[in-house]
Amino acid sequence: MTSMHSTSAKAGADTASPHMASHSGIVLLRYFFQSLDTLCRLSLWVSGTAMVVLTSIFGWLVFGRYVMNATPTWVEQVALLLVALIGFVGASTGVHERSHLGVSFFRDIAPRPLQRIMDFLVHLIMAVFGSVMMVQTYYLVLFKWDAQIPLINVPEGLRAVPLTFCGAACLIYSVGHLIRFLLSREQPSSSLR
Repeated sequence: MTSMHSTSAKAGADTASPHMASHSGIVLLRYFFQSLDTLCRLSLWVSGTAMVVLTSIFGWLVFGRYVMNATPTWVEQVALLLVALIGFVGASTGVHERSHLGVSFFRDIAPRPLQRIMDFLVHLIMAVFGSVMMVQTYYLVLFKWDAQIPLINVPEGLRAVPLTFCGAACLIYSVGHLIRFLLSREQPSSSLR
């Protein structure tokens, strides 16, 4: 009796699975794309906050040097960390928003099928670049972790952490673009958002 019940349950699951798999796939993709948007917004907030902190500590540097005649020596090292954070975390958002500087003249004058091939190749190359950047800068983080940054006594490897994040974000954002690209013929993009 139990085997008959499980067999009929399996048959019912088989008939409902294509629709349910399609629906759950769309839900997963929607969640994935929303996660990418959230990561992008968070990255912009982190970069913006780092920019405010950078401006503030340079204000403190000028005040300390010219008003108090006591230059805060730690500002330069913290500023170098913040510049890497601002530059690389902020740059990764450009991949998601497709706002990086690019030369699109040849793409724009190419026939539509060739434009699609170029778009696919750009996202694929960015994914490969992001993965190589992520892996290699992770090795750099590990290599430099035992050394200390002078004056602030934090690991030297922290300088490469934003690069590793940037590589990972470029990879994830490019994978998202590739998924959208591959699904663009199959279903309208409005169902994915």
